[in-house]
Amino acid sequence: MTTPGFRPTHVVPQQGMPAWEAPDPARTTVALDPLLPVQLVERRGDWAHVLCANGWSAWVDGRLLVAVPQDPPATGGPQARTPDPRPLLARAEQSLARYRAAVEDLAGGGLDGESFRGRTRGLRIGVVVDGESVWLYDTEQGRWVYGDGARLSTYATDDGPRPAAVDPGHAPTQVVTPDGP
Repeated sequence: MTTPGFRPTHVVPQQGMPAWEAPDPARTTVALDPLLPVQLVERRGDWAHVLCANGWSAWVDGRLLVAVPQDPPATGGPQARTPDPRPLLARAEQSLARYRAAVEDLAGGGLDGESFRGRTRGLRIGVVVDGESVWLYDTEQGRWVYGDGARLSTYATDDGPRPAAVDPGHAPTQVVTPDGP
């Protein structure tokens, strides 16, 4: 369930990050997952209050958030290459199905905690759907992509800029951090 009006402004760093119930180091809560899209709601010094797509909010060290462009990449103009979003959606569905099966086995008593961790180790999925817009985490390429239903464009990457020669047909991408590109 996505909170109405949710639009990611930042992404959690690739190593994940601790979170707090309030801007108070003594009030720790569940850590945020790596590369989770969040919306910055408020800043208090180095503290940042963020909203997640499911409506959950927390306080984090705002200096560590990875900023994403305010607007998704323009997809209306001609592009040299138009990736089809369906294969990435299929991979996301498969990962979710594998996770769901492991949860069912754990809940049904067929798995213990260690076996559950073993079955889910390495699974990673990231999907935010907002009407016609979708943000998907591409685990094979280590990047978030934005889609309008017909094509995908890179939104943020785990790595720095890639030369265009490495991936013909795509403009170089880069991660924007609080310190700049």
